[in-house]
Amino acid sequence: MKAIVNGKIILENSIIENRVLLFSDKIEGIVSDKEIPENSEIIDACGGFIAPGLIDLHIHGYLGKDVCDGEEESIRTISKGLLANGVTGYLPTTMTVDMKVIRKALDVCRALKEESCDWDGSVILGCHAEGPFISEKKKGAQDSKYILSPDADFVKEYSDIIGIITLAPETDSDDFKAIREICDKTNVVVSMGHTSADYKTAMSGVNAGVKHSTHLFNAMTPLAHREPGVVGAALTSDVSCELIVDTFHVDAALYDMLWKLKGRKLCFITDCLPAGGLPEGEYTLGGKKIIYKGIVCRLEDGTVAGSILHLNRGVWNVFKNSDIPLFECVNCASLNPATVLGLDKTKGSIEVGKDADIIITDNDFEVKKTIIGGKIKYEA
Repeated sequence: MKAIVNGKIILENSIIENRVLLFSDKIEGIVSDKEIPENSEIIDACGGFIAPGLIDLHIHGYLGKDVCDGEEESIRTISKGLLANGVTGYLPTTMTVDMKVIRKALDVCRALKEESCDWDGSVILGCHAEGPFISEKKKGAQDSKYILSPDADFVKEYSDIIGIITLAPETDSDDFKAIREICDKTNVVVSMGHTSADYKTAMSGVNAGVKHSTHLFNAMTPLAHREPGVVGAALTSDVSCELIVDTFHVDAALYDMLWKLKGRKLCFITDCLPAGGLPEGEYTLGGKKIIYKGIVCRLEDGTVAGSILHLNRGVWNVFKNSDIPLFECVNCASLNPATVLGLDKTKGSIEVGKDADIIITDNDFEVKKTIIGGKIKYEA
């Protein structure tokens, strides 16, 4: 038995102090210091926060490695690096590149998924395939020459590893045949993103089975009073919404409004590129040159391309720039993503019986320890 003392425990609906968190490979209890079992290993949180491990639904790379490298070493490097950001589980994310490259990347993640449950790195919870079934008009930093029409057979073939598939609903058939087939035959979450759909088409996609929206506001038709667009559909329907919380991709002035509208359907993501964790400079993404300066990454033509955000800093960005309670900010990066993936019964919050995926941070939410399945995987 292990016991974390001297910390503020972030629960689903509150933050509690002067209590002790007990865990083995599972969360065992929250007790007083007088109830700590004999011979327990004591871990001192030093007055900081004790929170559930974070889950990133959308991340392309880290420390110079790209998911689309299609190499085991790249995935291992990304996974290990993410521990310092408090990420205990994630979806390695592909992009719109040659289908052979996408398949290779998915094959590598599939081969490593089981091993990742016990390695010194963040756990692979599945993959996020961002494309290649997207709109050319809203391709963003993706390469238009690799865009394809939605293919349900491809998604079914990889349904054991794809957790989320981003597609543009307007590129499907008039009756949304591919979306319906994916939703009927698999547990893959269909997300609308990189889409030029109008509000009516987006809502029809939701009615056909779309359950999620990829990086809300970015690479989709905007909200206007006569043309609500995909943003309007995402905000007025029951879909869950990703949000890149680096304060650049979406202005911090909108954080309160978005949480009031979406609540537990709001999921913070990084959309982090291989440049994440590295100094400013020139890097690549999907074979394209990326220029990283400040908190922004761009293609040579100025197109914004993902971020270099650390998820723990994203949580703190929202907390410091909104009136959202810290426990709800943490939910947006833990419980809410777990719910999207159907993993909320075992992950996403500090609750007796759930997996002991825990982080200990200082009072600015910088990560000091990352624990997965009860084992300390990272110490600052």
